[in-house]
Amino acid sequence: MNSFSFFNNTRILFGEGQIAALREQVPAGARVLIVYGGGSIKKNGIFEQVTAALEGFDWLEFGGIEANPHFETCIEAVSLARRENIDFVLAVGGGSVIDASKFIAAAAMHEGDPWEIIATFGAAVKGALPVGCVLTLAATGSEMNPTSVITRRSTQDKLFFNSDHVRPLFSILDPRSTCSLPPRQVANGVVDSMVHVLEQYVTYPVNAKVQDRFAEGLLSTIIEEGPKALAEPDNVAVRANLMWSATMALNGLLATGVPGDWASHLIGQELTALYGLDHAQTLAIMLPAIWTYKLAQKQDKLVQYGQRVWHIEETEPQLIAELAIERTRHFFESMGVATRLSAYGLDETIIAQVIAKLEEHQFVQLGEHGDIAPQDTAKILRLAL
Repeated sequence: MNSFSFFNNTRILFGEGQIAALREQVPAGARVLIVYGGGSIKKNGIFEQVTAALEGFDWLEFGGIEANPHFETCIEAVSLARRENIDFVLAVGGGSVIDASKFIAAAAMHEGDPWEIIATFGAAVKGALPVGCVLTLAATGSEMNPTSVITRRSTQDKLFFNSDHVRPLFSILDPRSTCSLPPRQVANGVVDSMVHVLEQYVTYPVNAKVQDRFAEGLLSTIIEEGPKALAEPDNVAVRANLMWSATMALNGLLATGVPGDWASHLIGQELTALYGLDHAQTLAIMLPAIWTYKLAQKQDKLVQYGQRVWHIEETEPQLIAELAIERTRHFFESMGVATRLSAYGLDETIIAQVIAKLEEHQFVQLGEHGDIAPQDTAKILRLAL
């Protein structure tokens, strides 16, 4: 196991009815900016619950955050926050809304060009307004980590930043709030959370038995409960297990002492920015292709994954690894998430543009070994067609 330092101070309030506890978490006297997405929270009763819990507080609202939050939209919210002397940002939504809220919180206190926050991957962040979350979509884990991903639509750049200044003070996770989600968002959330675990698990062995068993437990839970969420949308018990799995997948715990891959995320970010694919759709496409290309390097962990999670009983290691890749691909497809670029009308003509963007962003040494160069990425993209 590698050496590590672990820190996470986000308070989690989990369970049905926890939105009512919001008022005890927001600092007394705070002027609150409620940030949300397309407005579904005003149809399913969540907005009403939130505002009831904020009775006695001064609050404003900012809606319209996109599925991949746009820098340009966030800047509008920053202007509002500054103009209205906001001192607390409350994200009510899924990962995109939380990511946007983190950026808004940092940019509201940033004295220079707000894009510096992104361009420096968070190094330019010296402070931020406090952030709290009411989670309505289990997927990204942003509710319990310091990461935000923002898209600059005008230049087709989708990039991330990290800063402990934007780590949420608290997050409220009421699984019932996810029951009204459309199937596409449910499926995307399942794929997203599963790939987050796999990025930290299917690398190479470092004798990190605790982290491996945590990862295998989360993967087994996601595989078991994911299809149920589509078949039984009102099953709160299923939603609870998926919600907590998604949070645990990317709150930093699984990353302790182990290598991480993240190549599928970095390539996938470019696919989303350039062609508008959902984040989870890009992950479902890229992960099997990367594993296939790097099978020899990843074989030990693919075999472990195949045996412990998929219960493959074959004895030949390469066959087990190949079957593990195929089972994963089949699971994504069974959730309704395609695993080929061609399913979205994309062909080999996109490869040069994706590579150009990766090089522009200096993502030229990808994977847990840093050995996926642009020419390798081109080959992986061909495998993904």
